[in-house]
Amino acid sequence: MDSSDFTVSMKRRDVVAAVLPVPEQVLPMSNLDLLLPPLDFGIFLCYKKSSFNPEQNLSPESMVTVIKKALAQVLVPFYPFAGEIVQNHRGEPELLCSNAGVDFVHAYADIELKELDLYHPDVSVHGKLVPVKLRGVLSVQVTELNCGGLVIGCTFDHRAADAHSANMFLTTWAEISQAKPTTHIPFFQRSLFVPRHPPQHDESIDKMYVLLSSIPPPPKEIEVSNDHLLSRIYYIKAEEIDRLQFQASENGTQRSKIESFSAFLWKTIAEGGNDLSKGVKLGIIVDGRKRLERREEKNLSLQNYFGNVLSIPYTEVSVGELKSMTLKMAAKLVHSCVEKAATEEHFSSLIDWVELHRPKPAIVKVYCTDADDEAAIVVSSGQHFPVTKLNFGWGIPAFGSYHFPWGGQTGYVMPMPSVRENGDWVVYMHLMKKHLDLIETKAFDVFRPFDSSHLKLAVDD
Repeated sequence: MDSSDFTVSMKRRDVVAAVLPVPEQVLPMSNLDLLLPPLDFGIFLCYKKSSFNPEQNLSPESMVTVIKKALAQVLVPFYPFAGEIVQNHRGEPELLCSNAGVDFVHAYADIELKELDLYHPDVSVHGKLVPVKLRGVLSVQVTELNCGGLVIGCTFDHRAADAHSANMFLTTWAEISQAKPTTHIPFFQRSLFVPRHPPQHDESIDKMYVLLSSIPPPPKEIEVSNDHLLSRIYYIKAEEIDRLQFQASENGTQRSKIESFSAFLWKTIAEGGNDLSKGVKLGIIVDGRKRLERREEKNLSLQNYFGNVLSIPYTEVSVGELKSMTLKMAAKLVHSCVEKAATEEHFSSLIDWVELHRPKPAIVKVYCTDADDEAAIVVSSGQHFPVTKLNFGWGIPAFGSYHFPWGGQTGYVMPMPSVRENGDWVVYMHLMKKHLDLIETKAFDVFRPFDSSHLKLAVDD
């Protein structure tokens, strides 16, 4: 059977609400939430039957029951996920915490886990194992596989939550399903992100963010382009990551693994450019929680804050310059790009910038490509993806990944830890086909197309 040609049939559709509903309330978006356009992101977790304890005598129905019951419980502390996003009188989004519930589908797929083409998630995962969200803030699908395995797929509205928030939610959901004490108690105190008085204008933010109303229509060259963004998943061995880090570091200054990887990817994509004057934009997602710790209030760690606390600084260099640049030089540019945003002052300025422009919606500039761009990509470190903690009572996943085909012309790349916990990475990539093909040609020794040999298929694997 063609590994993408399988059928998913729905066994049951429910709406799961919080078991203890909170009174209906409106949760405003913070200024940092308001920087997110309407975008959904997905996460999926694959469980292999051989990792289940035979003594538990688990049936697919009993596992789905455990997942669903725990979902109703986890929606009590994470109540925004059971709500919906509505517009207020200013035309801005806000969270109506109404306990309208989460769409929950129990499905069956006539394919085995080892046959799933995870290298091509657009055809094997999107809309099949990760649901397309039709309403609300979160949708869940649990799919039985032919081999007795199970896939949990979730789709989140990014305007309500970032990856850190989703990771907290998944960890807590798994803990509740095993009746374990929970690690995280989320809080939603938007007052931690109030602007300064008066808000201060910072020109550096003007270089990173732009009002949607000021973006020109896409140039004809982009409109008629035959290329489009595709998703692929790769596996990178720990020794390759270490090698890139060694080559990117200099004079006793060690670059981080994510900086080294990003610089290598940036340079590799430039290799495919023929017009040396065109630019290649590289954005790096920076989490502001650690940077805003001085805003924390008593007993409230920002590590438990639910919402978006992100900035996306970017740097741009021409194809010609990147081709002639060493990896060390590229990594230095990546480091300085991240460094300028990884401060309390940067996030305070970003909060103020949004305040000065409200209610006009804004977006990060790297998401807006133009005719002068060879490429634009955003790298988001998924190194805190807690895949090995996501045990719902029948072992840890054989595989887990984000799935984020976010549209537009800008690529998105997310490296995550392998379930094997040996330093290997799983990398989700959503790039132009020509750039994916280029990576596989120029860097085939680093980016290995994901296949079943990379799954953690047994307890002792």
